[in-house]
Amino acid sequence: MTFGGKFADSLVVEQLDKLSVSFLVSDLEIRRGGVAANMCFGLGRLGLSPVLVGAAGEDFADYRSWLERHGVDCAHVRISETQHTARFVCTTDVTGAQFASFYPGAMSEARLVELAPIVADVGAPSYVLIGADDPDGMLRHTDECRTRGYPFIADPSQQLAFGEGALIRSLIDGAAYLFSNEYESAMIEQKTGWSAEEILDRVGTQVTTLGAAGVRITRQGADPLELHAAKDVVAIEPTGVGDAFRAGFLGALAWGLSEEHAAQVGCVLAAYVVETVGPQDYTFTAEQFLARLDHSYGGDAAEAVRPHLV
Repeated sequence: MTFGGKFADSLVVEQLDKLSVSFLVSDLEIRRGGVAANMCFGLGRLGLSPVLVGAAGEDFADYRSWLERHGVDCAHVRISETQHTARFVCTTDVTGAQFASFYPGAMSEARLVELAPIVADVGAPSYVLIGADDPDGMLRHTDECRTRGYPFIADPSQQLAFGEGALIRSLIDGAAYLFSNEYESAMIEQKTGWSAEEILDRVGTQVTTLGAAGVRITRQGADPLELHAAKDVVAIEPTGVGDAFRAGFLGALAWGLSEEHAAQVGCVLAAYVVETVGPQDYTFTAEQFLARLDHSYGGDAAEAVRPHLV
């Protein structure tokens, strides 16, 4: 929602302990989101068939239909009998100040989801990406991946601000990939007490997004690989950009492409999201996507992707 004035004009500093205010907003936009759903949507747009795992409420029916129409397997989403689907509600004023609330709701039931029955149904996973979720659920799924030998990707993102060092160490130790942005990477080092080198001792590959500067890929014993972002991006709204990058990166890995090509696909998919309001409101044709890859990274990148893009 958007408030056409300034929140500060309605606040009386001496009366904040009795705060009770109401703002007349000019619009209401309801956007589909959630890190797992955003990534699955991106993978579906690339022609893959990702499996969404998590917990939602009975109000998930319309969202489920949307995701399934875009290639996402939602058969293993747990539906809560008592709580609504998690949601974020935010009002922004003309200065960019925000009042926001996050309702976890059914997300707290993610800890009740077991991966083994899902794997028995859909087959061995290429990767299990464990994103920001109920912390106990994240820990359970990470432990299950280690125990059962499922290759997993650690992507704690928003939960880093709330998680203690012991939790974060448990979430990333043994990951095939660790995803974060540059700020989150520093936070991981600070909270775990591990240096950058010690983190690389514990994960296969670390992928660090750098915003408009692109992405850096590091692994032990190899020189870092840095790629610039897609060219000629007209940024409008950044929500979901990181999720789109992950979807593109993982999609390219599923096609058997190199990490360099994976990062290029991720950056191009992220460009479509940052140029659109809403993390699942972008669209493109295969030829448009390939042309953008060619423009940003050259013909070799486009030709590597062409046989796989549907």
